[in-house]
Amino acid sequence: MPTDNQAQPGVVADPYRNYNFRIEIQGVEQGHFAECHGLAARVRPIRYREGGMPGAVRMIPGQVEYSEVTLRYGLTDSPELWNWFQLCVDGRVERRNVTIVVLSPDAATDAVRWDLERCWPCEWRGAPLDGLGNEVAIESVTLVYERLARG
Repeated sequence: MPTDNQAQPGVVADPYRNYNFRIEIQGVEQGHFAECHGLAARVRPIRYREGGMPGAVRMIPGQVEYSEVTLRYGLTDSPELWNWFQLCVDGRVERRNVTIVVLSPDAATDAVRWDLERCWPCEWRGAPLDGLGNEVAIESVTLVYERLARG
């Protein structure tokens, strides 16, 4: 018997909105983020030729690769992400679990979760500053991780 969140014939399910999300680091919600991009995974195919079949190329799964994820956020007085990056700069990598949560239309219920395991920041970019501008100062941090799970 299908549950409410599974596809069913004749039932149209609207996709989730890309602006309704939050980020958790070690299970704690970490402020508001303007953007999260780069979430991707790939299993590299290993190609080989089978003996006796010169025209056929077979493929088996090889190494799993995960893309770097970049989080963009408004500059505030919170040094949390900077301090985490600085630990890596100092050679003391602190791996943390990060969860990207897409919210349902009511903006209160978790709809989809991606768990990034054993993350650490590999890049930080400061906000561009412009004496004549009036935009929000946006910083970014890029994370690498070792495993991805969807919940």
